[in-house]
Amino acid sequence: MSHLTIRIIPAEVLRQVAQPVTDIDKRVAKFMEDLAETMYKGNGIGLAANQVGSLERIIAVDVSEERNGKGALLMANPEVIWSDPVETFTYNEGCLSIPGHYANVTRPKRIRMTYLDPRGKKQELEAEDLLSQCIQHEIDHLNGVLFIDHLSKLKRDMILKKIEKERKEEEGHIL
Repeated sequence: MSHLTIRIIPAEVLRQVAQPVTDIDKRVAKFMEDLAETMYKGNGIGLAANQVGSLERIIAVDVSEERNGKGALLMANPEVIWSDPVETFTYNEGCLSIPGHYANVTRPKRIRMTYLDPRGKKQELEAEDLLSQCIQHEIDHLNGVLFIDHLSKLKRDMILKKIEKERKEEEGHIL
């Protein structure tokens, strides 16, 4: 396995739409494993291919307590086929591509989804609460959407200004 480089906002790839995977071959299966390893090394609970510079519809998710790889869900072409129209779940979301910034995001509490596993077999999954939230967050990435896009303009602009200030301070230390 290899550790992939996580792209940080404002990397253009984070705003691009990933394309469906047509075949789960050895390369794709290895990429799915590498994506999970990178997620664990970054101390995240989810990671999308866009975040490591790939425009394939692939995500890795693990919201288990152990976070040892046994609870990892590796998904190609994840698609929500149903979401709870009434009940919602709010979580203080963060993102490995927007390090150090968090905000409450409300999403449907329960979802039903389909995806292809690393063997290319179609799976269906029902998820709720944190797992549902995490999967929706990662699918958003595949569509070029960041968690800050779910915030009010004021909150989003505040985070973006902080990020820009941090970047300028960091550049100042390098020069």
